[in-house]
Amino acid sequence: MRRRIWNVVHMEWAGIAATPSSLLFLAVIPALLVGQAVFLSWIVPRFVNPAILGAGAGDADTLRLLILKQFPFFVLLIPAMIANVFATLSIVEEKVTRTLEPLLATPVRTWELLVGKIVAGAVPALLVAWASAVLFAAVGFGLGWGPLLRTLFTPTFFLSMFLLMPAVSLMSFVIGVIGSSRASDAKAAQNLAVVIIFPIFALIAVQVTGLVAFTPLRTLFLSLVLLAADGLLLRAAVRLFARESIVTRWK
Repeated sequence: MRRRIWNVVHMEWAGIAATPSSLLFLAVIPALLVGQAVFLSWIVPRFVNPAILGAGAGDADTLRLLILKQFPFFVLLIPAMIANVFATLSIVEEKVTRTLEPLLATPVRTWELLVGKIVAGAVPALLVAWASAVLFAAVGFGLGWGPLLRTLFTPTFFLSMFLLMPAVSLMSFVIGVIGSSRASDAKAAQNLAVVIIFPIFALIAVQVTGLVAFTPLRTLFLSLVLLAADGLLLRAAVRLFARESIVTRWK
């Protein structure tokens, strides 16, 4: 079982490594999102009077801290966006190129195939997202925001990085695989996978407006709910994969 899953993972990673555009995408998207987060944290306090938000006049750090607090949720977009491309192309592209049929003819089970594809995409996306968080912190310290950044390193922050982010990453790829297995082209698959991005924007919105404060307990609860949902979605993905019909439909 583990060997078959690893074979799928290895095959997917070999495909990614052999495609320069995939490697470029893994580097460009995180760099753009981190760059945007740093730029907003730097530029907005220079042009918006913090007094509007109830802080003392000229207290730019108050507004900057508000922006920095959104980064743990903002960085969730990285695995979601990577999943939107990798997971949706994983199966659709193999249908078109007819490379999926030989794989389906092997003894690999449907759930092993899907788990292998999900892990193959989710692990690099997760590693890139963590690296992006480290890069953001390094740039922030370099810009002199060290005292502000230190206030972010709370239990909520680490729960977001090491529990919520893996849950979101897995969900992104599971939804992407579902869309890819049911769609006839990449565009249709991506339209389904993009739905994971909207809840992330909602998390950022409720944080900024102060409607919900994500305490460690709430972050833990949200992460566990998403992990449970990941399991249910994976079972749904196996049922929806329709292994036999994929082979016959694409002959």
